[in-house]
Amino acid sequence: MPKLAIQEALLPGASVAEKMSTAAELGFEGVEVPAADLDERLDEIYHALQAQGLAASGVNLGTASGWLAADRAARADATDSLRRALTCALDLEAEYVTFVPHYGDTDLPDLTPFASAMELQKELLIWLLRGVSDLAEAMDAKLAIKPLTSGETSFVTCLDDAAFFLRQVDNHPNIAIAANSYCLAAQEQDMAASLAAHGPALSVMYLVDDNRRLPGQGTLPFANLARALRSSDFSGWLVLAGECDTVADLAGCLDYLRRSKVI
Repeated sequence: MPKLAIQEALLPGASVAEKMSTAAELGFEGVEVPAADLDERLDEIYHALQAQGLAASGVNLGTASGWLAADRAARADATDSLRRALTCALDLEAEYVTFVPHYGDTDLPDLTPFASAMELQKELLIWLLRGVSDLAEAMDAKLAIKPLTSGETSFVTCLDDAAFFLRQVDNHPNIAIAANSYCLAAQEQDMAASLAAHGPALSVMYLVDDNRRLPGQGTLPFANLARALRSSDFSGWLVLAGECDTVADLAGCLDYLRRSKVI
């Protein structure tokens, strides 16, 4: 059965302890935390989660980038940040680390006929995944590739794109996919069919409506999404994301998700 989590940024509270308390009161099983400055917050987050009986669902690298940059030093720094995120995931006993391979347009050169910029991007990502897959296994966490919309990236914009890279690393058990319902609605011709096809490879499904707000505040048919996930035997984390104003919004969203049989 899928487990329900929420991104830390959506939780109100003046302290980490207050935020985790709110998450527990609302009935979440876990909280996803951002990778930025996580090293400095590890103890506080871990103890706050433990106090409420919550799990750290995963670590999210957010808008971090640079893995496919033209500059070698930038690629090395980005890879180090990914390794640190995996180490933090181990310390928090989190199940996954989500990352976006590349934001925006590439700065790689077009070396046609040797290789186009897109081909270079693909090769760099394959090498990255090969280099960190064993580390992810050692840290007992899955590294999840998150596709974005074509307005946000020129690279990896659908579940098929992400699945291609899983095949390039022989479907390593610690390399997975992170799906976002907002991005799926924008990019997939048939969101339900795509989820049903790729569900077993998903470690996390981000629940965001088509206006980037909480589920139920837009027009996405989350009941259809839920049926597709069930048909694929998805057993990862459902993570509540999107824009949120109040605790009442969160409670209303959870009621909507229950009525839609998402949770």
